[in-house]
Amino acid sequence: MTVLAVVLLIIGAWLVFMFNGLVKLRNQVANAFRQIDVQLKRRHDLIPNLVESVKGEMKFEKETLERVIQARAAAISAGQGGNTGDILAKEGMLTQALGRLIALSENYPNLKSNESVNKLMEELTHTENQIGFARQFYNDVVTKFNTDQQVFPTNLFAAMLGFSPAALWELPSDSPERETPKVNLAV
Repeated sequence: MTVLAVVLLIIGAWLVFMFNGLVKLRNQVANAFRQIDVQLKRRHDLIPNLVESVKGEMKFEKETLERVIQARAAAISAGQGGNTGDILAKEGMLTQALGRLIALSENYPNLKSNESVNKLMEELTHTENQIGFARQFYNDVVTKFNTDQQVFPTNLFAAMLGFSPAALWELPSDSPERETPKVNLAV
């Protein structure tokens, strides 16, 4: 009888440690996602200033500017809903629109020499880098969380205790960011 009590005590202690470990990882996943959210908010705040700064020079690129504005609005509304898949898709669209705007701005010498536009572009580039680092950290934490749920014997209890795998931050399969950049040195 005492052997059974010891075994039950060991199993109970293991369940408590396993549960607490998964709770900690789930909270780290949520925190990592919020860190991405902070950087996305910064990007959303920079975009109107950038659009206003380039609007006068890029009057022939009105469609590009409108795409950036629409993509920003969609990304903000997706962020308020909290659905990770929707946020990923809308932020991907915004990244594409911003990439086109930045590429087109290279064709305007006045923009390239404008100090305020250069500063905004630099801030946006820095923010994009921060978003990339935050996404990488998020995916690292999500991978650990998901792996800890899938290994034996935790996999027998994780779902029963209310844990489910978290989604990785991935590029959509049709994203232009997946394409190999084309370098032309013959300019």
